[in-house]
Amino acid sequence: MDPHLKSLFDAANEVAAKAYAPYSKFFVGAAIRTTTGQIIAACNVENAAYPTGTCAEAGAIAAMISQGETEIADIAIVGVKSNPCYPCGACRQRIFEFSNETTRIHVLDEKTKEPLTYSIQSLLPHAFGPRDLA
Repeated sequence: MDPHLKSLFDAANEVAAKAYAPYSKFFVGAAIRTTTGQIIAACNVENAAYPTGTCAEAGAIAAMISQGETEIADIAIVGVKSNPCYPCGACRQRIFEFSNETTRIHVLDEKTKEPLTYSIQSLLPHAFGPRDLA
């Protein structure tokens, strides 16, 4: 695996182990590499009132914004109980908001240990975004 991609998956795995998922036991980590090269990672955080939980991708994006970054170059997503762990629909929309035409979404095939790489356009075709509000 490419060393830059491995570093993203390592960061995602590290935070996935720290996820707060007492209800579903579905531990997820997401690591973003910004267009300036910074790596920012977050895990999912559940809540007894399920809709108020936070996906790992949403947490990583919020952390990215709080650090003054605004564009995702790559995002790696890992899930302990999912093979591979794709972002949910809401997170695909969140990723789209901070993506460009070269942004890549990476998930890990646990059976082969190989990354699967997608563009946001392939995961969310015909997305609604900032340009639609212009």
